[in-house]
Amino acid sequence: MPRMNLQASSSIVTGGASGIGEAAARQLAEAGSRVVIADLQEDKGQAVASELGGLFVKCDVSNVEDAQAAVTAASEMGPLRALVNSAGLGRAARTIDRNNVPADLGQFEFVIKINLLGTYNMLAQSAAAMAQTEPVDEDGSRGAIVNMASAAAFDGQIGQAAYSASKGGVVGMTLPIARDLSATGIRVNTIAPGLIDTPIYGEGEQSDQFKAHLGESVLFPKRLGYGEELAFMVMECITNPYMNGETIRCDGGIRMPPR
Repeated sequence: MPRMNLQASSSIVTGGASGIGEAAARQLAEAGSRVVIADLQEDKGQAVASELGGLFVKCDVSNVEDAQAAVTAASEMGPLRALVNSAGLGRAARTIDRNNVPADLGQFEFVIKINLLGTYNMLAQSAAAMAQTEPVDEDGSRGAIVNMASAAAFDGQIGQAAYSASKGGVVGMTLPIARDLSATGIRVNTIAPGLIDTPIYGEGEQSDQFKAHLGESVLFPKRLGYGEELAFMVMECITNPYMNGETIRCDGGIRMPPR
């Protein structure tokens, strides 16, 4: 059984303007797929999409109309075969602060809205389009979806309650959604990255020193991961026809300490 062929297909990468999403978009394009970069970063998103011969769609992943616009744009370039849910954010806050004041509930809700509801929204809209395409093989395969969770889903640190809850929700819904979509030949997997070198850490000597310090806690190799390495795993989940319903930690073996 050959790998899933992405030639002449379309794909969507949320958060594709930078970091893990950009790396995944580049590898999808190399595999022959026309990529929609669904992001809020217009300048970066337009640049990446133009370089890859794809399209940029300004997209709030939690908005149904935005998700539909991204799916429509992709479907016009070819049958939609892949979605990578890479958009996400964090808002660090202890459940109660040193003065015993509860954290702002609105911030908790916002993280859940983007990371969990946004992932589900993009997934559901994309799956509806994939289900209407012709199968690509004798098994009836129509597409593959890869969600991005986090090692924080399993060992979240102090102040990460909202982030961990949102990513734990992504992990928790992976298998039931894979079961939901099995009748239409759509596979669903989730990747849980550890400490990845993305723009969130900034740039410059101070940033490099901070990242080197963080890397010391990784089992092996003792460094932060690269977006390209996560994208390798994304592509495996998309193109391996037997990969389904799984959450994979891709974290160099790290187990996060409390802080």
